[in-house]
Amino acid sequence: MKKLHALAAAAMLAVAIGAAQAQAVRPEVGKPLQQASELLRAGKAKEALAKVREADAVGGKTAAEQTMIERMRGAAAQRAGDTATAIQAFEALFPKLSGADAAQVAEQLAFAFSQQKDWPRTSQWAQKAQSLGSTSPQLKQLLAYVQSQSGDYSAIAREAAAAVSAAEQAGRRPEEGDLLRLADAQQRTGNAAGQTATLDKLLTYYPKKEYWSIFLGRLPRKSGFSDRFSLDVMRLKLATGNLSKTEEFMEMAQLSLQAGYPAEGKAIIEKGFASGALGQGPEAERHKRLRDLAIKQEGESKASIEQRAKDAATAKDGNDLVQIGYAYVTMGQADKGIPLIEQGIAKGGLKRPEDAKLRLGLALLQGGKAKAKAVQTLRSVQGNDGGADLGRLWALYAQTNG
Repeated sequence: MKKLHALAAAAMLAVAIGAAQAQAVRPEVGKPLQQASELLRAGKAKEALAKVREADAVGGKTAAEQTMIERMRGAAAQRAGDTATAIQAFEALFPKLSGADAAQVAEQLAFAFSQQKDWPRTSQWAQKAQSLGSTSPQLKQLLAYVQSQSGDYSAIAREAAAAVSAAEQAGRRPEEGDLLRLADAQQRTGNAAGQTATLDKLLTYYPKKEYWSIFLGRLPRKSGFSDRFSLDVMRLKLATGNLSKTEEFMEMAQLSLQAGYPAEGKAIIEKGFASGALGQGPEAERHKRLRDLAIKQEGESKASIEQRAKDAATAKDGNDLVQIGYAYVTMGQADKGIPLIEQGIAKGGLKRPEDAKLRLGLALLQGGKAKAKAVQTLRSVQGNDGGADLGRLWALYAQTNG
């Protein structure tokens, strides 16, 4: 807040000094005002205020001269930390101005009242400044701060949502701060669906590792989210750079092995060893044993996968085809795996058809040759158990990562 106030005060100072130099006033008024502007430039605000009082003591002042005096008084008082005097000067000045000048003074009054923690009048003048055309980032931040101080998160949500919508309609990327304020306000007002939509926008426009971490951290806690998607969440964490802890590498590798994807499990373990998360410390031997198990299971899987694929083709349903197809994908053979998953979906009789679509979308994405089809498939995943969320997030990831 102090930084914002300093920036706003500096802007008003420039206006006051410029006006003092530009306006034609009598020497007995103009000279002390010019001296006041020079003192302000030198950082001597209290001395500048004394010169303003000297100018104000001149009799028979014209309206233009009084306006100049109040401009300089307000700027000097702000710099001197005399908030009450600054408010008095700006309130006297405001009715005499219009357009950009009026907006500037209204903004200064908003900052002055914020120094007194008078939030109602801060909000009143800030909104008046905006209505007069002020678009300064400092004013925008001040309004957000005032709204947070008052606890009016509904107002914050409305204002931030309007800013986001306006940017999108104009073909611009919404400001990151507006999206963050909107997401926070939606959380505080219990608008879970709205917050999810805003976080989606945040990931779309600003796909930072930190935002992925926030989203993926809260996803498993979502009502109805199924534990069977734990491995899928960790896959996204790995892809977005949010998998780094020893226990995370161990858990993901074990889940991959349990799911029947030893090639993926081995790859995860090797990444853990390469990063230093595995292979060190008191659990180093356990890590090595898990790697040995993954290598053994990978060898067995590679040796049997062709026969298993043939057997799956003769099965009554497509469940095994989907499973084996994705196993091929984890081995780096998406060209073999994708057709098997598609055959499995076409055959039908699936225990979880939406899960199969998620597998197909990921396979297409990892194959690297059909990104548009991958995104379309991932976005088509339905359900309330987490699959649709994961499909949407993988589609977002695909669209924001080349």
